[in-house]
Amino acid sequence: MNADEPVADAHERAGVSDVALLFLKLGVTAFGGPAAHMAMMENEVVRRRRWISPERFLDMMSAASLIPGPSSSELAIFVGYEQAGVLGLLAAGGCFILPAALITTAMAWAYVRFGSLPHVGGVLYGIKPVVIAIVLQAIWGLAPKAIKRSRWLAFLGGLATLAAVVDVDAIGVLVGAGILSAAHDRVSFREREDSSHRGSALGPVAAAGALASTSSVGLLALFLTFLKVGAVVFGSGYVLLAFLRADLVDRLHWMTESQLIDAVAVGQVTPGPVFTTATFIGYLFAGFPGALVATVAIFLPGFVFVAAIRPIVARVRRSRVAGAFLDGVNVGSLALMAVVTVRLGGSALIDPVTVTLALASAVLLVRFNLNSTWLIAAGALVGLAAGDVR
Repeated sequence: MNADEPVADAHERAGVSDVALLFLKLGVTAFGGPAAHMAMMENEVVRRRRWISPERFLDMMSAASLIPGPSSSELAIFVGYEQAGVLGLLAAGGCFILPAALITTAMAWAYVRFGSLPHVGGVLYGIKPVVIAIVLQAIWGLAPKAIKRSRWLAFLGGLATLAAVVDVDAIGVLVGAGILSAAHDRVSFREREDSSHRGSALGPVAAAGALASTSSVGLLALFLTFLKVGAVVFGSGYVLLAFLRADLVDRLHWMTESQLIDAVAVGQVTPGPVFTTATFIGYLFAGFPGALVATVAIFLPGFVFVAAIRPIVARVRRSRVAGAFLDGVNVGSLALMAVVTVRLGGSALIDPVTVTLALASAVLLVRFNLNSTWLIAAGALVGLAAGDVR
């Protein structure tokens, strides 16, 4: 099969326009960080539209978590590629990123023009509890597919959860779970079969980018700097903050600590990927051209990585050892999602209003399969109203 051709999954097939419209909608409504974004994608492409099976979605989610760059954006790119080939890859990634980039650029303009950020506290107050319910629904639906009625995988999921709770690095949790799962499968297989065995190696994806060493912030320097960040950063927006601080504040002295914190805050409170922090910083350095250059640079590696490894994911699943590795990564991914959700819940469920929002959202999602977009919008309205009252 040609690597550019989408895989028929015995589920509904989508065209490029369907992919573009879905991810444009998600780009406008997907608040809450990578775990929430992935949960919303699962709700849309697995439950509601039935484009992809839960098992295939888990494999793509795990692959997106193992490569550098913004994992939720890369998952969107995977889904688009799966459904509509290269055009679907471009449509899904571009439409998911574009709304956040435009909103962030507008906020950067306001920041430069007025010297402060727009007030978004009320909106986040109402949206966060809804996000908790959305992520929990996704975990609840995906967990049985990941565990596969295996006591070993259930135990491994508990072990991965414990590792995440004690702040083991996310990549360490994923790779460690994969290695343990592959080792267990190898031992079990040898105990069951004394005959021939098959093996496979999952090669790690490595990348490096050149960092421009210059005291002036030109567009080329901006592009190379964010290209490097997009090619090497794993994990959440907090990991991104550490990389940007080391480069832009400590090493290159392009911006102050306060400006960097404001930039990351904007990336986290706008819908879509947190990596649009680069859009904000690019605007501060070079206006609208800088915002465009920084955005393209930080997301470009993700498109390349997904296009490169998508054919490998199918081969990995067909290999016994590599497939077991992927099973371990799947339960590790869900463990990380669960721990992130619990921690977010500590800051989101702070009073009777937020607890009620979370419970009501959970009921509407599970019982009536309500579109998460409407829940996000309702949460924002409730948050604004409650903010006015408070």
